[in-house]
Amino acid sequence: MPPFAAIQTSVEAGVLTITLNRPDVCNAVNEDVCVELGTALRMAQREDAIRCIVLTGAGRAFCTGQDLKELARLQREPAAGTFDFAALLRQRYNPLIVRLRTMEKPVVAALNGVAAGSGVSLALAADLRIAVRSATLLMAFGQLGLVPDCAATLTLIEQLGYARAAELCFLGEPLTAEQALQWGLVNRVVDDGDLPRATQELAGRLAALPTRALGLTKRAFNHAQNATLDEQMEYEALLQATAGRTADHREGLEAFLAKRPPRFTGS
Repeated sequence: MPPFAAIQTSVEAGVLTITLNRPDVCNAVNEDVCVELGTALRMAQREDAIRCIVLTGAGRAFCTGQDLKELARLQREPAAGTFDFAALLRQRYNPLIVRLRTMEKPVVAALNGVAAGSGVSLALAADLRIAVRSATLLMAFGQLGLVPDCAATLTLIEQLGYARAAELCFLGEPLTAEQALQWGLVNRVVDDGDLPRATQELAGRLAALPTRALGLTKRAFNHAQNATLDEQMEYEALLQATAGRTADHREGLEAFLAKRPPRFTGS
């Protein structure tokens, strides 16, 4: 990985940990964060040795969304009359969400503290979420007269259904980690001091699984959003044909017949 400033990266046992590294502003997202995070995710997708990605934050927050000081500056610049929110989303944020959702490797968001605005959207784009007990989730867009973005209106409906998604976004009330667990927004809640260990344990288990099969499963989940029953079954058949040609499928079958634990290599 190249040297970064707005994020930090480390690799251990096939797990790439990406840490948003602006703790002085609660890891608010600016242009540098978007550029560096995009670079790290593209490299993670290419590197076969990386079999799971963890996204977390430095300090007391996971991510509080768009850096509002940067946003105010962009709107005050001489060409402020030409400022385009849509362009900001299309150029910076949307590619990150697409990458996280379609990356053919498991992605875990480790919520070490508050997640707000597009910070929640980033977490929802991951496959699994683990949070510390003190974490809160806040859809703060309405308090700024804005609309939830970064696919949050899709992912919240997927996770919560309409009524709870509307409650979260309209009222803008913070959701505790325990409430998020009950609602299905996070998979696990752990004591604050246990997050690094619990995250590495979960990520390590994912990294030891057949990476190609997990990636193809993500494809199937994404395809299912707009597919009919017949279309989805045909798509699954095509993906299964691909998975059936992998070395990990052969290893899994041989391990089952030999009554031993499989040793998957991600190929």
